[in-house]
Amino acid sequence: MIDARLVPDDVLGVCRRLHEARHEAHLVGGCVRDLLLGRPPGDFDVATSARPDDVMKLFGARYAIPTGLQHGTVTVVTGEPPRQRHVEVTTFRGEGEYLDGRRPSAVRFGATLQEDLARRDFTMNAIAFDPMAGLVTDPFAGQSDLGRKLLRAVGDAIERFREDGLRPMRAVRQAAQLAFEIEASTLAAIPAGIHSFRRVSAERIRDELFKLLGAARPSRGLELMRETGLLAEVVPEVLESVGVVQNRFHRYDVYRHTLATLDAARADVVSRLGALLHDVGKPRARQPREGAPGEYSFFKHEYVGAEMTDDICRRLKLSTAQREDVTALVTHHMFYYTPDWSDGTIRRFVKRVGAERLPHLLALREADIAGRGFDEDPKSETRELEQRIATVAASDAALRVTDLAIDGRDVMRILGIPPGRRIGEMLERLLDRVLDDPALNTKEALETLARELARESG
Repeated sequence: MIDARLVPDDVLGVCRRLHEARHEAHLVGGCVRDLLLGRPPGDFDVATSARPDDVMKLFGARYAIPTGLQHGTVTVVTGEPPRQRHVEVTTFRGEGEYLDGRRPSAVRFGATLQEDLARRDFTMNAIAFDPMAGLVTDPFAGQSDLGRKLLRAVGDAIERFREDGLRPMRAVRQAAQLAFEIEASTLAAIPAGIHSFRRVSAERIRDELFKLLGAARPSRGLELMRETGLLAEVVPEVLESVGVVQNRFHRYDVYRHTLATLDAARADVVSRLGALLHDVGKPRARQPREGAPGEYSFFKHEYVGAEMTDDICRRLKLSTAQREDVTALVTHHMFYYTPDWSDGTIRRFVKRVGAERLPHLLALREADIAGRGFDEDPKSETRELEQRIATVAASDAALRVTDLAIDGRDVMRILGIPPGRRIGEMLERLLDRVLDDPALNTKEALETLARELARESG
C-alpha cells in the first residue's frame, strides 16, 4: 500500500482542488510505481476526469500552462521560485490509432480511469492512486508484477510497441534501472516493434540511452539491447566487438570487456559513454600478435575509435561539448604513465587532455583495469599519477596559452608584426617552454624569450 503522507503537500493540493470541484484525481505512472517500490519519485503526474478547459479555469493562467491541450495535458505549477514543481494534469482519455509510431491520430475525452490506464505501456506504470481517498486502482495486476520484479506490457505487447516506437527502448531501460526481468511475451515482442522504433527521433533515443547508462549495472540494458536487436539500431558499431578475442592481458573478448568496464565506470553520462566506446575501434584495428599465436594487438585503436565515436555522437545528436568530451576520453585512454615522467611531461599530459577532463579519464582507466577481469587494483596505474598531477597543479603553473603572462597584443608589440597566424604559433612556443620551466612565466622573461625565438626562426 501507499502512505499518502509520502506525497508532497503541493501535489496533494493539486488533487484536493480537483476533488473539491467534484472531479476525480489520481496519481498515475512512474510516481505511483516509485512510491510502491519505496523510491522517491522524480515527477508527479495526475490523471483526472476534468476536461482541459476546466483544469485551466481551476488553476488560473498564472499556474496552469496549456502544454498539450489537444492531448488533454495541462502543466500546473506549484510552489514559488526556486522550489517550484511542474505537475502534469491529464484528462482521462481514449486514443485512436497510432499512425506515426509516437502519437495517437485522435484523442477522446470522457473515458473512464480504467480505459485511461489501459492505454499505458507496462503494468507497473498502469496503477493509479487517489491520495484523497487512499485508494489504489490496479486493473492489470501491476502491483503483483512489481512484487515479482517483472516488466510486462499492458495487453498485447506487439500492439503497445507499435503504438509508440520508443517503448521497446523504454522496456530495456527500465529493466536495467530497476533490475527487473522482462516478461517472456513482452521481450519476444520487442523485435516486432523495431519497424516503429526506426521512426523515433535520435533525440528521444539518446535520452533513453542516457537513462539506461545511468543504471547501477548498465551492462544489463546493453545485453537486452543486443538480444532484441535494438543495439543494432542504436550503436551497431559495438556489435563488431562481439567474440573479438584479445590477448593474455584480458580475460574477456572486446565486447565482454566493454560491458565490465561500463559497469565499473563513473555513473555520469560522459564517463559511461566513454567506457562504452573506449575500445570500439579495436575490431577494425586488430592484427595478429607477433610471436603469440591466437593473440591479437590493436595498434592505434584509440584513434580509430575516436573517429567512430565522433560519428556516433553526431548521429545521436549529443551536444558539442558532450561529443568533444566523450571523443577525448576515447582518444586519450591509452596513456602509459611511468615514474620517470618529468614535471614538464605531466604538464603536457594535462594540457593535452584538458584539466577538466582528467578526473573522467583517470576514472576510465581504473574502470578499464577492472574490466580486464583479473581482480587487479584499479588504481594501480593511476594512484601515483594523480599525486603527481596534484603536485604540479599546486604550483600554479601555466597549462594554457591564456595562462601566460603575455598575450597576443604583447607579441605583436614585441615583434612588431600585424595580427595573423604567427601570433598563435609564438604563444604556443612560449607555452611549450613554460611547461618545462614555470619560472619563465613572467612578462619580462617571456618578452626576452619571444625575441630569442623570433631570431632563431629567422
